Amino acid sequence: MIVNERVVAYINSLDRGNSDIVNTIEKEAIETGVPIIRKEMGNLLKVLLSLKQPKRILEVGAAVGYSSILMAENMPSDCHITTIENYEKRIPIAKNNFKRANMTDRITLIEGDATEVLKELDETYDFIFMDAAKGQYINFLPDIMRLLNKGGLLISDNILQEGEIVESHYTVSRRDRTIHQRIREYVYTLTHSDELITSIVPIGDGITLSIKK
Repeated sequence: MIVNERVVAYINSLDRGNSDIVNTIEKEAIETGVPIIRKEMGNLLKVLLSLKQPKRILEVGAAVGYSSILMAENMPSDCHITTIENYEKRIPIAKNNFKRANMTDRITLIEGDATEVLKELDETYDFIFMDAAKGQYINFLPDIMRLLNKGGLLISDNILQEGEIVESHYTVSRRDRTIHQRIREYVYTLTHSDELITSIVPIGDGITLSIKK
């Protein structure tokens, strides 16, 4: 937790909730231990979608489809989401959730490793949400930049590692050092790129908001 728990609890106490199906999928994900975006992150997504009014959204990391459906319910009627998922056990659950939410015509799920899938995409996007394996963000970035429209918004979730990102490389457990190094490299690249304007926002587990110049 990078923000005081009482502050987060207060913020979330003001949440008005979502549609019945989104609330149900959220409950099911929590009960089965599937990681989904936090409430405060979900609310920020709604605001950003309202501001940006995207025509095409790319999501890297569908999991069980929770954030895809949440975005679909809050995006313009002529907008379409393409989402990528590689974990075989979650793909059928996500597909079923899209059916339950009546969103199969608004969300396209591509199965496979995002590293390979991204290379094959040729459409460009106004809004990209990265919520996959954090250690791969830096590897995804060249294709993400290619696919992001000028003026487009890139959101990268979970980049502060519960605050561990500020720790020295040598104080991080050996098994986490590679991901720690890659996330720091990713955040540094975003904040120092001449092609992007980036802000780091300490919400949820930390996000970056990047606009392509």
